[in-house]
Amino acid sequence: MYTKITQKDRIQSNKLFDPVALYAVFLTLAEMSANSKCNNLSAEGDDASLRSLSSEDVSQAPRGYCCAKSINPADGRGRKLHLLQMLILPFIPIMALIVQTAIILDNIMVYRNEVMDIESQVTIATELGKVVTRMQLERSEVAFFVYTNGNHYLRTDLEKRFELTNEALKNMSSWPPVVIQFEGKKKLYLDKSTFQNDLVQFRKTLIQSQESSITDVLTWYTSVNAAMLENLTNQIKETDNSGVWRYLLAFKNLLKSIESTGIASVYGVNYFGKGFLMPLNYISYITHDAIAKDLLNTSLNYVPQMKKEYKALAVTMVNYGNIKHKNDIILKNIRRTPNYQEALEYFDSMATYTDELRKIQRTLRVLIKDYVNENLHVAASREALGIAILIVVLAVSPVIIWLVRNAVATIQLYAANLAKKAKELKREKKKSDLLLFQMLPPSVATQLKQTRQVPAEYYASVTVYFSDIVGFTEIAAVSTPLEVVTFLNKIYKQFDARIECYDVYKVETIGDSYMVASGLPVKNGNKHVTEIASMALDLLSGSKQFKIPHRKSERLQIRSGAHTGPVVAGIVGSKMPRYCLFGDTVNTASRMESTGEGSYLLFFYADCLFIVASLLASKIHISLEMKKALDAIGGYRTEHRGLIDVKGKGLMDTYWLTCKEGGINRTVEIENPTYFPEDEDNEPVFIKRLRNESYF
Repeated sequence: MYTKITQKDRIQSNKLFDPVALYAVFLTLAEMSANSKCNNLSAEGDDASLRSLSSEDVSQAPRGYCCAKSINPADGRGRKLHLLQMLILPFIPIMALIVQTAIILDNIMVYRNEVMDIESQVTIATELGKVVTRMQLERSEVAFFVYTNGNHYLRTDLEKRFELTNEALKNMSSWPPVVIQFEGKKKLYLDKSTFQNDLVQFRKTLIQSQESSITDVLTWYTSVNAAMLENLTNQIKETDNSGVWRYLLAFKNLLKSIESTGIASVYGVNYFGKGFLMPLNYISYITHDAIAKDLLNTSLNYVPQMKKEYKALAVTMVNYGNIKHKNDIILKNIRRTPNYQEALEYFDSMATYTDELRKIQRTLRVLIKDYVNENLHVAASREALGIAILIVVLAVSPVIIWLVRNAVATIQLYAANLAKKAKELKREKKKSDLLLFQMLPPSVATQLKQTRQVPAEYYASVTVYFSDIVGFTEIAAVSTPLEVVTFLNKIYKQFDARIECYDVYKVETIGDSYMVASGLPVKNGNKHVTEIASMALDLLSGSKQFKIPHRKSERLQIRSGAHTGPVVAGIVGSKMPRYCLFGDTVNTASRMESTGEGSYLLFFYADCLFIVASLLASKIHISLEMKKALDAIGGYRTEHRGLIDVKGKGLMDTYWLTCKEGGINRTVEIENPTYFPEDEDNEPVFIKRLRNESYF
């Protein structure tokens, strides 16, 4: 790497001490230095403020994670937030499921209530239908009784017919308000008993009075049936979503059809009994007959099942064709001879027809009941299912939250252990990085860790500095190894602390030789010349204040040399790699140090004569190239030495660097003798810099 010139006094002193002992001194020195550094790192490695300078830690966290620390499950506040987040995560869908189930259950209960209302509605409609049916039958019997003056055959006994009607009225669970118009007057029946009393009184009047007419009968019974059918219509909700409204409308229309058929049959009996219908009666017959047929067709369209029933009626009923024939005769309204027997046959045929229609009505009533019962069963099943789902959700929700809480607790415990291990790993990594940065330049070490290789680099202009201790060989010869190690450790720590104030890099120390360079590995333009010059003057000034620890009466003297020129620098080796400098500049700088002037002092120790070289003038030997570079910048005084014979170089014109011109040392406080207490073991400043968060 560079050639070290051995002086004659060192060659002569080889006979005065054992080379093996000197090698042991160097080994002990290296071991103590390493232990001291490791102890310092271990003592301060626990400090959480230490910043690792590894390439992995230098990389910044991605954006959007500025609050990562607040939700770190390893710390206290982050643990609570993380637990809250993890509990909210399953709680939201659980609450959504509970709300959804509650809404569905509420809809099911509303649907069930609607079906129950429909059941009540169907019950009322059925009861009204029975009353209307009984009133229709009673009207037919009473009308025929009035028409024949009670002398002709009756299909049933009037008293029995009255009892059947009364029974239907009695079975009604509720009585709707009924408005009946009779003889130009309207009467409101709010209760069932009042209506029954008026009905009984009307019956007595018809039977006892000889002046009762069919018109009076039709008017009374028709107004009663019309009022009840109107109330039945109001009971039906055509907008019902259940679909039962079709059956109810069919039921109502069929009742109205039977009502209109009964009214038309009364006019038909009147036609065959009198042989002619008056215009008003004829119009009423045509109107009611058309309404009856239209309502019947509407009912059949609402409930297609009824079409089959009606077709079977048309096929099985004996007088069905005869009824249509007689209706055609009545529609013509041709005057004819009255025939009571034909009127009676027509009455019996129409009564049989209406009875068959009532059978279809009963079938429809059964369909309605079955439909409502099916809806009630479906509603009850849905309600039970909704309640079961709600109970299951409410029962499972705490279990899920408990499981999530346990899982989060396990994750947090693992995260805390992982964070602890990561912190310990980072602490150890910092220790290794600090140790690495003491061996290699931080920039080179970082590049070596990232790419595992650092190519050699050419530097066009750097300044290299060498120094050694005057008379070190003689001092080592008369000192114990421990004293030598303590001596070198003290002086090198002082030098290391002083060079931290300058833009220089300590290359290495070999024995008592101290090598420093500036301008690499980070280039600094032409500042390297002034940085080395100022550093050399500072080290020379500091060495004058240094006392040899085990020889308090003697002052340390150093010999220095520097040269400016090009070098090549790079990492050498894979085992304990070193950052080395190569080139003639290194050799020339070493020659500048070794060719410095000195004189010799003689002293006796243990009856032996020792020769010690002493530098008479505290000067720094520099080359012509460095002198020119300093002159170009200015601010430094030099003294011409003249031509000297340099081994391997021949005659060279060299100079002494004496001092700075009017400048103030940037480290003037270092000149205070109390800065370096002899018993204080100070940490190098660059280690403190590496711990600074903003170093890079």
